[in-house]
Amino acid sequence: MNWNRSLRNTAVAGMLALPLLLTACNPFAAKSSGQIDPPPADVEYEMLRNLEAQDQTSLSTDGLMSTVYLENEHGLLAPVALRLPDEDSSTQLTRVLESLVKDGPYAKLIPEGFTGVLPEGTEVEAVTLQKDQQLAIVEFTEPFTNYDARNERKIMEALAWTLTENPDVQQVQLWVDGAKLNEMPVDGTPLDRPLTRALGINLEISSGTSLSLSSPVTVYFSAATPEGVQYFVPVTRFVSSTTDRVQSALHELIKGPAQGEGLERVVTDNTSVDSIDVSQEGIVTVAISDDMFEPGERVPAQMLQSLVLTVTENTQEDQVRIWLNGEKDVIGLDNQKYSEPVSRPETINEIPL
Repeated sequence: MNWNRSLRNTAVAGMLALPLLLTACNPFAAKSSGQIDPPPADVEYEMLRNLEAQDQTSLSTDGLMSTVYLENEHGLLAPVALRLPDEDSSTQLTRVLESLVKDGPYAKLIPEGFTGVLPEGTEVEAVTLQKDQQLAIVEFTEPFTNYDARNERKIMEALAWTLTENPDVQQVQLWVDGAKLNEMPVDGTPLDRPLTRALGINLEISSGTSLSLSSPVTVYFSAATPEGVQYFVPVTRFVSSTTDRVQSALHELIKGPAQGEGLERVVTDNTSVDSIDVSQEGIVTVAISDDMFEPGERVPAQMLQSLVLTVTENTQEDQVRIWLNGEKDVIGLDNQKYSEPVSRPETINEIPL
């Protein structure tokens, strides 16, 4: 039971920075603490309200929030919500790409423990959006080619996942100094087709996996900044192509993260998936069981948020509701009702500077 107690305490004192689009609640994040009993409900509610108020005052209101994919201290890519200045001289797509440049123009806006993956000195010459094809054509300057071969795939993943956070973009084509790239410039990874989210991110490939008989699924575990702020990290794994994608993704989430990558599990290994149903309105209902939770008990928000992210990443639908142990009234420690349809958030991981 100690593991479950730790999970509950992390949920209260180290809330993951993720606004889910159901109520008017504002996102917040705080440092995690040791294993202590959770406070009484009324005190806990006040703590949550105070943390929420602190976060509202700590974030600038200038510029739009955009999710970009940065490298963390363990070498994994993670989504980070940045409030980039709204400058007339550049588009939002240009600004999000510039935020990926090491020591680039927005380096001061990047939280501690994260860094951009594009080579220092890279500039964005142009971003052309072909809306009919949902294609972003990106042209970089020559310094883009000055990276270590070991980082080639990471750069591709960061570009694909950052740009496809924009609802108008599903594909990315790369150019350098006026010439379209048919392969990546250092290690020669083919670019015979545009980059998409199907590329995966932070790949984990088990020994003996046959990629020709497998399909990728992406799940969301958690990690912590050097200051102890919790945030989500996506990981792509390969599962049998004959199984239901959402069901397989949730089973991988229950398995937990690999050792040594600085990731933490967000659901207990006692969790089981009872059913997954998609309504005609496009709402995914996930019924799970976990005997660690009593009837009516509020559930750690990061567990519920991770389920929402994982489900919406592996289906075309963007609304999820969660039932737990047969209960159809599921409330998180963030006071949000997850048994009603919850939308995938527009930005992920708002981490204080």
